[in-house]
Formats: sequence, structure tokens, C-alpha cells
Amino acid sequence: MDAILLQVLNGLDKGSAYALIALGLTLIFGTLGVVNFAHGALFMIGAFCAVTLQRILTISQVTIDPTRTDFLGNPMKVETPYIENWFGPEVGAAIIDWSVPLAILVAIPVMIAVGFAMERGLIKHFYKRPHADQILVTFGLAIVLQEIIKYFYGANPIPTPAPEVFRGSFDFGVLLGFDPNVIIYPYWRMVYFAFSVIIIAGVFAFLQFTTFGMVVRAGMADRETVGLLGINIDKRFTIMFGVAAAVAGLAGVMYTPINSPNYHMGMDFLVLSFVVVVVGGMGSLAGAVLAGFLLGILESFASMNEVKAIIPGIDQIIIYLIAIIILLTRPRGLMGRKGVMEE
Repeated sequence: MDAILLQVLNGLDKGSAYALIALGLTLIFGTLGVVNFAHGALFMIGAFCAVTLQRILTISQVTIDPTRTDFLGNPMKVETPYIENWFGPEVGAAIIDWSVPLAILVAIPVMIAVGFAMERGLIKHFYKRPHADQILVTFGLAIVLQEIIKYFYGANPIPTPAPEVFRGSFDFGVLLGFDPNVIIYPYWRMVYFAFSVIIIAGVFAFLQFTTFGMVVRAGMADRETVGLLGINIDKRFTIMFGVAAAVAGLAGVMYTPINSPNYHMGMDFLVLSFVVVVVGGMGSLAGAVLAGFLLGILESFASMNEVKAIIPGIDQIIIYLIAIIILLTRPRGLMGRKGVMEE
């Protein structure tokens, strides 16, 4: 029982990332009808927003500390972040320590701006083109963005730690009545799961309970009729592209302490997230979220040594295997709508 609970917990953080990226992908496809293969790059850009803020906050000046000397007796040169000089050592150190959560404030406007630029500058020209053209152009854009990140930040992963208060682990075993140290789960993974639930709930509430969201949902169902009512649905869809970009970016920001950012992390999640979207059902927001968590947990179970001993390499193919089984039995996915991509 304890092993099952541990694998469920281990699958939640990756499932959360899959669900958030797939949610953004489905928002774009459902509103604009665009298959956006550059969406994984938005996840990557969000992660590097956190990296960039951390680097900015740790920019230092060299000063002489007369109270400390080197082995020759000379006063030592020390590097002190400007932020500590401006706000004091304690406040400055706290700001640096909380750079990842603070990066959310930076990532939201940055990702919305990137989403608007991407949609207005490139993707709007491919609305009426075949899906194959959309895939090719957005995949090419993803490669360009990936190489730009590689040029400025290098090819190696960049450690981006969580705030110190969240660097430990929580003993779920004691809470559930098991022996101590049986079910240990990092605090930050719990934070990431809670953050994902909040973002997902926020997106659904926005679409369900606001006038803007209701118009968007109506436009997703019948774009022409909404346009005949005098509503500029194209403008609202462009805003939703920015929202989808922000969702992917925030997923990347908060994932940085779990997986050190690197230039190809967007591609790593992109293919799996598209599988999640297809399994959940093209155009279904609820299906994307459900499939994201489901496949994340199944991937966690497949990574167990006991399972790999029976079926070697199953952890590498489990998601695709589940996708094949579901699509053979339910061609539209778990919650797919009739007519989506069936023309």
C-alpha cells in the first residue's frame, strides 16, 4: 500500500506539468484551431524567466572587507549582491532565496507578450492552412527559440533551487499511520501540485463564470454566429493565446526546482503533452487535464524497479502504449468531441 501511495505522489508533479501544458495546447487548438508545436518552447521560456531573474538578483559588486584577510594578511575582496546592499543582508538574501516564486510576477507579462507576438506575427497567417503546415511552421519556431536559449544560456542545465523553507521533505508515512521514512515526498513537489490545481481551477473558472470566458466558449462552439452578433471574436481569441502562453510559462517557472532548466526541456515535454492532448480528446479542456494526471501517475508506476524487471524499458513507452490502447477503443480520446479534426 505504501509503495502505491508513493508512486501516486511521484506521478503528481509530472502529471501536473503535463496537464498545464496540455491545457494551454487545448486552449489554442479549441479557440484558433491551430496545432501549436511551439507550445513546449513557451514552457521553456517560462523556466528561463526564473533563471534570468535569479541571475539579475545575484549580480554582485566587489568590495574590500577589512575584517577578513587572506593567507598573506591582505584584506579580502568579497562579492556582495546589489540587492543586499540596497535592502540589507537579511531582506536581500530572502529576495534571492525566493527568486523562483517571484519570477511568476516577471513571467506573466513576459509570456503574454510572447504569446501575442507569436500569434500576431506568425500564427495568424496559418489559420486557414492545413494542420500539417501549422505543425511545420510552429515546430520550426520552437527550434529557433530553443537555439536562442542555447546561445545565451549554454547547453548545460542550470540549477535553480526552491526557497530554503521548501527544500526538505514531508513524511507522509507518519501522517497516514505507516512507519517513519516510508513515504517521503519533497515539499516543493507538493507546492507544484497545489499551484497546478490553482491555475487549472482558475482557467476553468475564468471560462465558465466570466462574460469574456462565456463568449470565448461560444466562439469555440460556433465562431461564425458569434461574429455575426458584432463581437470581435478574433481579438478575444488572441487574448486567449496570450493566456495559454502564460499558463505554459508559469508551469515552466515553478518546475525549475524539480528539473534544472536546459534548452531542450520544451521539446522533452512537448511530444508527451501532445500525446496527453490526443488521449484526453482534441479540443477537450477537461480531457487534457484528466489525461495529464492519469499518464503522469502511470508513468510513475512504470518506473518502479519491480515493473521494469518484468517488462524492461516499459517506463520509456508506457505513455505511448496507453495512447494506442485508448485510441483503438475510443478514437476521439477520453473526452473528445465529435467532428474535431475529423474532416
